[in-house]
Formats: sequence, C-alpha cells, structure tokens
Amino acid sequence: MTYQGHIENGVIVLDEPANLQNGARVRIELLLDSETMPKADGPQGTQFEHYKSIIGAIDDLPADFAAHHDHYIHGTPKK
Repeated sequence: MTYQGHIENGVIVLDEPANLQNGARVRIELLLDSETMPKADGPQGTQFEHYKSIIGAIDDLPADFAAHHDHYIHGTPKK
C-alpha cells in the first residue's frame, strides 16, 4: 500500500486517514521537486570564488614548497 503525505513542523502527516496498527513497519520515500528540494547550506559558486579571498595570502613560502611540502610540514627528507 502507498500513502501520500507531507511534513508539518517536522512530523509526517498523511493526507488521508489510514488504519494502521501500532508497530506496523513503514518505509518513507522523500519525493523531491523544486519546492521541496533541500537548499545547499554551503557556499555557492566555484571553489575559486569561495577561496579567492585567501589565494596568495601567504607570500613567504620557499620556492619549492609545492614539491616538498612534506619536508617543510612534517620534516621528512627531500626526495
């Protein structure tokens, strides 16, 4: 059997009455449309747009930092 419903104040409310016994197992399937799609909480746009304010903020790294970052961060030998 399939029942239709909606969410009201965080509670599932069936659109039509259903005579279901206590303890009956159910499966909930979220039907997404443009009105009920979850909104992204994070930043919108590209990663560049998100991080552009800090790009280039550190300007005193060694010239070979990208190639040998483990050496500078963790002290491993340069290869």
